[in-house]
Amino acid sequence: MNLKYTEHALQRLAKRQLEQAWVERAVASPARIEPDETDPTLEHRLAVVPELANRVLRVIVSKAEPKRVITAHLDRKMKNKL
Repeated sequence: MNLKYTEHALQRLAKRQLEQAWVERAVASPARIEPDETDPTLEHRLAVVPELANRVLRVIVSKAEPKRVITAHLDRKMKNKL
């Protein structure tokens, strides 16, 4: 998959110990896609990460191609909801 990462996204992945492979999997095959509440050019892609005890990864990406990863984090509120 052709993804571009912002500097912020790369810093957050490192700080949160999230692998780019998990981000790419969430973007390519999300369990759910949600619109961003404030920016119509962005969307949230959510996916379960089996390697992290089935926690939910939320990845915020641009809708335009190539997709730009803005940030990613584990979403505690979505636990056991996907």
